[in-house]
Amino acid sequence: MSALSCQVFFVLDKVIWLYTIVMLVYAVLSFVPDLRGSWSRWVDMLVEPVLAPVRRLVPPTAGIDWSFMIVIFLLWLLDNLLIRPNAFACY
Repeated sequence: MSALSCQVFFVLDKVIWLYTIVMLVYAVLSFVPDLRGSWSRWVDMLVEPVLAPVRRLVPPTAGIDWSFMIVIFLLWLLDNLLIRPNAFACY
């Protein structure tokens, strides 16, 4: 693989890791509303555009919003099956 493609995969791995952390912060904010502040709008702006289409496909059932778990699982799947093997094959 070329050095550029290795760097792209490495950066994608880190972006997915960072976005997963942002999603976990979003989950904590949904359970502990006292932590919300003006900064939490930025978290909402990053997470909601990804969760909304999944919610349309899989609506909440019995009061449980499955979209969060589905997105986290898809990110994990993408990272572990496609990104990481290519990123770390270079080293």
